[in-house]
Amino acid sequence: MCGRFIQHSDPEVYAERFDLELEPGLTASQTRPRYNLAPTQPVLAIRAGADGRRSLTQLRWGLIPFWSKGPDNRYSMINARAETVDSRPAYRAAFRERRCLIPTEGFYEWKTLAGGKQPYMIRRYDRMPFAMAGLWETWKEPETGAVIASFTILVTDANSVLAPIHDRMPVVPDPQSFNQWLDPANRDTAALLPLLRPAPPDAWILEPVSRRVNDSRQDDPGLIEPLTALLPGDRPGADLGTD
Repeated sequence: MCGRFIQHSDPEVYAERFDLELEPGLTASQTRPRYNLAPTQPVLAIRAGADGRRSLTQLRWGLIPFWSKGPDNRYSMINARAETVDSRPAYRAAFRERRCLIPTEGFYEWKTLAGGKQPYMIRRYDRMPFAMAGLWETWKEPETGAVIASFTILVTDANSVLAPIHDRMPVVPDPQSFNQWLDPANRDTAALLPLLRPAPPDAWILEPVSRRVNDSRQDDPGLIEPLTALLPGDRPGADLGTD
């Protein structure tokens, strides 16, 4: 599962990293650094048009199927399991036609210890942005016609770095597969399913961070500072302690 993550790079960094164009309507408030993104909040996302050009836009976290009654019902979903994404009614149409990427520098997971739940930041050793695989959908308010564009993050089995604290992790596609994933004309879902695998563990690090993360109202750079840094070459997960 992925229930919190961060987006703190300048939009220009995302543009260069992911070869995309910045949507003209994005404001400084929409692109400000975020260190504790939570469900229902607006999030930066990458989509591709029919011409193949990638753009950075904003979507609401928690997919709202077009056929649901609205954003406050039980069908508002933040994660979708990779194993069933091609068969569940809430996801299969979006999986076929409306795929996106969510840029991030890291995501949080929790481990239950004797003193309570301890949050960990999972990110790349080099701390560079990466992208999580997502699906997006639009829902229209019947009475007002207002449209909400929303998304969900795909999750798969955890790799060996994350496995000591959680059994699931976001799908992190290889950059070589970005065009295949984002192309709205690509409806070959059978060819897409093999992309939904755990990320190779070598590039990843897991670090304990402040429990202030537990409060979604907290949102500052101090949240991502490691309590005990793991240096390259340290065994990932070595400082997890015992329950």
